[in-house]
Amino acid sequence: MRKPIIAGNWKMNKTPAEAVEFVSALKEKVGSVTEREIVVCPVFNALVPVSGVIKGTSIKLGAQNVYWEDSGAFTGEVSVSMLKASGCEFVIIGHSERRLYFHETDRTVNKKIKKSLEAGGLTPIVCVGERLEERENNTTFKVVETQVKEGLSGLKPDDMNKLVIAYEPVWAIGTGRTATPEQAEEVHAFIRKTLSGIAGEDVSNEMRILYGGSMKPENISGLMKCENIDGGLVGGAALKVDSFVKLINYE
Repeated sequence: MRKPIIAGNWKMNKTPAEAVEFVSALKEKVGSVTEREIVVCPVFNALVPVSGVIKGTSIKLGAQNVYWEDSGAFTGEVSVSMLKASGCEFVIIGHSERRLYFHETDRTVNKKIKKSLEAGGLTPIVCVGERLEERENNTTFKVVETQVKEGLSGLKPDDMNKLVIAYEPVWAIGTGRTATPEQAEEVHAFIRKTLSGIAGEDVSNEMRILYGGSMKPENISGLMKCENIDGGLVGGAALKVDSFVKLINYE
């Protein structure tokens, strides 16, 4: 049985002090929860202080991005070893905002995934998903299939066992719109079928696929009843302790 993940992507929000305040309150409420995997993904300069607060709890630390080189003249980037030294166990790769604003491609996503897996101990949360015009043009499946296949190109089935996929309908991120459970499940099932064709049914059945389009306390129960939805990569609803706790404690 696939263990659900509720991951909070804080994006460019919260100073280190605010981040510490948040996780201090969070650990009091859900720090011993084990039936769901809880991940918080602060900004880079809050990783180390947050790591110190959640140490010894069931809450895990993730980063929002990574670079594929170990070190060098890459101003503004951060390496896998730096993330691991900061206490990270997860890293978001290929988020739609990274693709849109910073011109990430399936090729760079692939390089980041490979570097993260090569180092060991860092689980990539690989984001895929279609824009509004692509959904309206009925190219959702083509877009998502390309992102999955090119993003995971060259990986062995054993490597794929070590990552998580997050489906982000880009048209539902920060817009207040949410894919219906039926719309989300349709794409999640398609992703699982695509993974089966790449890595085999065993790997596909074990891989966790998260929903990343405006999941909130009001809609999580319906989404999590779907067979192929294994949790959420949450944005806005992860920025307040009460709403994030409600997501973690969904029924």
